Amino acid sequence: PFFPPADPAVISPQDPTLLIGSSLTATCTVSAGSRLRAQDLYWTLNGRRLPAATYAALGATTLSVALAHLNGSKQQSGDNLVCHSRDGGILAGSCLYVGLPPEKPVNISCWSKNMKDLTCTWAPGTEGETFLHTNYTLKYKLRWYGRDNTCQEYHTAGPYSCHIPKDLALFTPYEIWVEASNRLGVAVSDVVMLDILDVVTTDPPPDVHVSRVGDLEDQLSVRWSSPPALKDFLFQAKYQIQYRVEDSSEWKVVDDVGNQTSCRLAGLRPGTVYFVQVRCNPFGIYGSKRAGIWSDWSNPTAASTPRSERAAGGCEPKGGEQNSTLRRELKQFFGWVKKHAYGCSNLSIKLYDQWRVWLQKSHKARNQVGKDPF
Repeated sequence: PFFPPADPAVISPQDPTLLIGSSLTATCTVSAGSRLRAQDLYWTLNGRRLPAATYAALGATTLSVALAHLNGSKQQSGDNLVCHSRDGGILAGSCLYVGLPPEKPVNISCWSKNMKDLTCTWAPGTEGETFLHTNYTLKYKLRWYGRDNTCQEYHTAGPYSCHIPKDLALFTPYEIWVEASNRLGVAVSDVVMLDILDVVTTDPPPDVHVSRVGDLEDQLSVRWSSPPALKDFLFQAKYQIQYRVEDSSEWKVVDDVGNQTSCRLAGLRPGTVYFVQVRCNPFGIYGSKRAGIWSDWSNPTAASTPRSERAAGGCEPKGGEQNSTLRRELKQFFGWVKKHAYGCSNLSIKLYDQWRVWLQKSHKARNQVGKDPF
């Protein structure tokens, strides 16, 4: 009968797991049928030959090596400790797993997109690096009843994240926690309690349109729609706008849009292309007391303000002097309104519209003022 050849050598201990700073003495014993002896052997760690001063012959067929104050493994699959014959041949190998036990995961944060799913992220403790492969498991269960569930879709929103796509209950709080484990131990996070209704975010507002306000050179009108996925739920929304000049990377944010789905941007540069984005924060869903979570920004939408008549350098049409005087007065008044009711508040737009109607009548210049889309 055929007998497979025995291993040419055996390393002990095989694939040990050690804390950083530990010391280790490993032995390589060649098989009895081999012609090799202890003096014919040498050691490597991750391909580098270890100095002979760390060796000791323990009998005719066993060579030991002493490793002191071990550093964390250079690779999570373990450091390769290999016993060689004099000609470089590999006789046996062992993996050294040197690292730290996992730390307690912290900073668990979750959000639900349109109340249909749940995504959670966390941080791996204060240090994070264990030098060993560390497995993270997100678990959740209904607070007062139900069994533990394990999240399955990891790394969906970064390295420490998991996504639960469906089968979530509303109006009942969940307990959520993260377990970290590696070869040296297990650590469990604090339990986070949350209700899906308190962590809702939406898709960005759709149908964002940016247009000129007649021929007013310093203004643009912005309109958008409410996120459709939440239209059937009882909630309030607040919106935020940011805009920038075409050749700039710096965004200006308008915070006080409130729950309107339109806004007028003022104080802009004439004849300039602007990029505009809108985002939504749903809150008060079914009476929830918690603030919502901002959506992503909508895709940028571009529009340009009318070019200044002075910059154009052309002849003014008949009645142009009266028109430019009106424009100057409008700008002065709107500057005053901006100081007293900044941004997109109803007050500024309402006052502005009323004042403009009055001016149109008093100057008998209805056809000189751009048509207002509001």
